[in-house]
Amino acid sequence: MKEKLDIIVYGSTGFTGSLCVKYLKENYPDIKFGIGGRNKDKLQSVCDKHSLECNIFIADGDDSEALDKITSSTRVVISTAGPFHRYGSKMVASCVKNGAHYVDITGENFWVREMIAKHHEEAKRKGVRIISACGYDSVPSDLGVFFAVKSFGEPVKSVFSYHTWKGEASGGTIETMFAARDLKLDRSSFGAFALNPKDSVTSSQKKRTSDRVAVEKNDTINAWTGPFVMAMANTRVVRRGAALLAENNNGYGENFVYKESAYYSKRRSAYITTFMLYLMGFVIVTPLRKFVRPLLKKPGQGPSQSVMDGGYFKCKFVVTGESGHQKIYSMSGSGDPGYKVTSKLVCEGALSLLGDHNNLPGGANYGGILTASSGLGSVLIDRLEKAGIAFEETS
Repeated sequence: MKEKLDIIVYGSTGFTGSLCVKYLKENYPDIKFGIGGRNKDKLQSVCDKHSLECNIFIADGDDSEALDKITSSTRVVISTAGPFHRYGSKMVASCVKNGAHYVDITGENFWVREMIAKHHEEAKRKGVRIISACGYDSVPSDLGVFFAVKSFGEPVKSVFSYHTWKGEASGGTIETMFAARDLKLDRSSFGAFALNPKDSVTSSQKKRTSDRVAVEKNDTINAWTGPFVMAMANTRVVRRGAALLAENNNGYGENFVYKESAYYSKRRSAYITTFMLYLMGFVIVTPLRKFVRPLLKKPGQGPSQSVMDGGYFKCKFVVTGESGHQKIYSMSGSGDPGYKVTSKLVCEGALSLLGDHNNLPGGANYGGILTASSGLGSVLIDRLEKAGIAFEETS
């Protein structure tokens, strides 16, 4: 039997996929990896661009037979081919079928919810780790909370996180935002606990959980806070991660509550950014989107290298224990968070799955539709710290 590759990057002709190929080539030359996508010529161009000699796999997202060739040829799949509700479903099914672990960069929680319903139990039974939202959506939130709570060292009542960043959106991200609006989605897909396992939410959590955020001065972190564009995606992932960890007797606290905001140094910045966020939402949900979408970046287009190099992200986590004791932790990194950081996060997530699974949350045979915290945990934190991502206690 032919030896399997370590990793196959599916969607490697896209903007983020190409960054993943570059990251693996430059930082892990001994890793045996291949690339996959729909267009042979474009895939060859990726090889030429990065002076890469590797296996090339041609597979459309709807071609189960071709996808099976990918998932039966590797230990781990990195998927950057979005929108994932269009191109990702059969890849996940193939990974579960053929026992390949999987990480992706989606923020499409409605699609993750569908994958949970279809594949969680089988993946759990087979010990296959399917880990979505392994980029800037939603590793800083999910893994940052995991780090903060474990560092805190006692049962936690709540974690409130605050995020600041500098970067730009790519055409792929913009396409996902606009494409999701055209779907007829059930309201339950957007509930505060939409990704939680059945019967994992207490009455206290339901009562105390709110995602409403106003622009206001926050004395705890000495900053102005307001709505965070990614909070709706991130909060659901964090809550699922906490619930899955609790199933393994490694939870944060029986009635743990999580909330997420953006933060700014000035009041003016908080109000302007919040206005722009609401304006963007208005455009997406009205017929204006048909006129605005053609003016924005197309899939495959992304920020310039100078923009990516000049970007950053920083998250603060205010942890309150059941005793009322409080501490603040942080997670931060340099580079455009949506692309340069995302490619680092998802690649290191995939590499975490190549080691001894006894060190991962749940142990060697654990699986399912997981999150970074519940599927990778401290193993990924250790890798990210070595790769330049800082995790710290700040007060």
